[in-house]
Amino acid sequence: MADGSILLVEIERQTLSRVLPDGTVTVVADCGGGPNGAAIGPDGAVYICNNGGFSWRNVEGMLLPGVQATDYRGGSIQRVDLASGAVTTLYTEAEGWPLKGPNDIVFDRHGGFYFTDLGKGREQELDRGAIYYAKADGSSVIAVARPLITPNGVGLSPAEDRLYFAETMTGRVRYWELDSPGVIKAAGHQLASTAGAPSVLLGTVPGDGRVDSLAVDSEGNVCVATLGTGAVTAFSPQGELRAIVPVPGDPMVTNVCFGGPDLRTAYITASAFGTLQAHEWHCPGHPLNFLNT
Repeated sequence: MADGSILLVEIERQTLSRVLPDGTVTVVADCGGGPNGAAIGPDGAVYICNNGGFSWRNVEGMLLPGVQATDYRGGSIQRVDLASGAVTTLYTEAEGWPLKGPNDIVFDRHGGFYFTDLGKGREQELDRGAIYYAKADGSSVIAVARPLITPNGVGLSPAEDRLYFAETMTGRVRYWELDSPGVIKAAGHQLASTAGAPSVLLGTVPGDGRVDSLAVDSEGNVCVATLGTGAVTAFSPQGELRAIVPVPGDPMVTNVCFGGPDLRTAYITASAFGTLQAHEWHCPGHPLNFLNT
């Protein structure tokens, strides 16, 4: 944010929180369920992907998410007023399909936003997911593609002609070319939103890592938080493995965003032990739409 603070979600605490430059943490809003991703919208409010909640387990001091919470009531997209902390619900379904586990979100320059619905896991079941495109006023949400397997992080190329997403369980980053806001293209024609539109493989993280949320830097590299190996993995727009940046002390690296002077600081969340880390990046990040405007 403009004042140097960081806004982030705390899933287990069920809050949108603010981290001040001195490390002080304050609660902005109590969201309930499982706030999972956040982005600033064109009206200056924060838009939240709420996954509805996980069960939690402690393993050797690490707090790890499990299956669907026992008090789960569904997923949603929420809007948080930063001045008052008031939380309103914009969407609980899309095209007649209930939202199961909304996960990550990115706004385009037109004021609409893409969000992933990873789905929920239960002891013997795993939902198939989707990616949606919605308006910030709550008036419209459409499927971009479904069904998908564990779509998680989502981001746009600097020119907004590609939509990137992270496929958690396979450790892959994939993309589509965009024809217009919310519409993907392939082979010269538009694909129906429910057709399970084929995406292009950008890259696969080495080893047995899985992928979480992502950000794009000013060179167009896709920088994806990598679970299990505890790193941020960067792929060029051509699919080259540009870098693997280790994040010390935590195998569960969940998200990255850019801030600081000239956007050259990568702020990274590491969730097993609950830390926010700052790492110098080799180039500026690509600025997000509507942030600090």
